[in-house]
Amino acid sequence: MQSTLTPLIHPKSKQSQVFLVIALVAVVLTSYIGSTATAPSIPTWYAALNKPWFNPPNWLFPVAWTTLFLLMAFSFWRILRQVGGGRPRTIAIIAFAVQLIINMSWSLAFFAARNIGAGLVVAVLLVAAVAFMIVAFRRIDPLAGNVQLPYLAWVTFALVLNATLWQIN
Repeated sequence: MQSTLTPLIHPKSKQSQVFLVIALVAVVLTSYIGSTATAPSIPTWYAALNKPWFNPPNWLFPVAWTTLFLLMAFSFWRILRQVGGGRPRTIAIIAFAVQLIINMSWSLAFFAARNIGAGLVVAVLLVAAVAFMIVAFRRIDPLAGNVQLPYLAWVTFALVLNATLWQIN
């Protein structure tokens, strides 16, 4: 896939460092809100749910999410560092912001509201938003898009897990 934008701003430039801070703040804020909504329900409500055989151990979730959020920040930083940009860059930035909002909304729906069905609806939206973001990123920077494939795989797995939890509870 051909990149539509010119090269990246040098990573050591002042502007690039500002973009790194923006990318990190965006994902850290999303992670913080999501984990704040999630944590109180883990030992109580979530622990009481019937779980499918493929439910990962609780310790795996923060490890996976930390890794995915770091990859998100890296990809977003690369998109922000594109020289020029125009419409494709704007679309990619909006796609990133939308998927972050949906990501956060899943924690609020599933854990804070303790609503498995609402979580399922949000999970479907999240898979679609992440897939769209990957396409938008790839048009600008194939590496930034490809680095998000594990995120798409994880949220697809989370969708299946959410659907199964909805079905058995």
